This record gives sequence, C-alpha cells and structure tokens, in this order.
Amino acid sequence: MEPDSSNTPLRSLTETIFVLFLRVVALACLWFGLQYWALLVGYSHDGLGRFDLLSTPWRVAATGLAVVFPVAALGLWLAGSWGPVMWLLAAGGQVLMFTVWPETFGSNPLAVTMHGVVFVVFILFRLALWLEGRHKQERITVDLP
Repeated sequence: MEPDSSNTPLRSLTETIFVLFLRVVALACLWFGLQYWALLVGYSHDGLGRFDLLSTPWRVAATGLAVVFPVAALGLWLAGSWGPVMWLLAAGGQVLMFTVWPETFGSNPLAVTMHGVVFVVFILFRLALWLEGRHKQERITVDLP
C-alpha cells in the first residue's frame, strides 16, 4: 500500500526544537502525576499522604492534579493543541496551591519557578513559530495582474 501523500513538508528547526521542548515538559508532567499518585496511594511520605489521611483541600487538589498532569503529559507528547491547555490547568492549579494558599498546601518555590519558566519559553516558541509562519507567507505571496 502506498502512502496518500508522497512528499510531506519537512519541519523547520524551530518546530523540531519546539516538539522536543513539549516532550521534555511532558516527561516532567508525567513525573508530577506519578508523584501525586504515589502520595494518594500511600507509597510516598511513609504512607502519611494516603487519600484517607489527607485533609479535604489536599484530597481535592491531589486527586485533580493526579489526573490532569498525566493527561497533559499525553497531550504534550503528542504535540496536540489540547496538551498545553491541560498543562496550563495543571500548572495553574499547582501555582495557586503554593502561592495563594501556602498555609494549607505549604510552599514549593521550585515548582512555581519551573512552571513560570516553562510558560515563558512556551510563549517565546509560539512567537517564533508565528514569525516564521509570517515569513513563509511573505515568500509564497504571488501578485496577480
């Protein structure tokens, strides 16, 4: 069986590095998700973080993030348009936990800083890809008489 399209366009260097960046962030999201699952099932913190031993705010936050982080990891790994949206929900929730309610959830400046850096780098990549797309359109434009 032959492929439908014999000549697929090659990705630019910026697009390739962007996909690599998304996959690195996906691995970090998977790690965060596994950490929350380990907390909920009692594998980490000597079993003191099991779901039945957590306070209500921790139950809500940990279960939500245990689901959203792996889903975001899948979306980012596949470079789907929904991956960054899911990451923004998960990272936003975690940043809110550690900045707005530190008396309930404690503080984690490393996670907050990491999410901020990832957000800035993501915006810079999107800007670079937008400029690259504009530049490609300018080269392709044909003026008809």
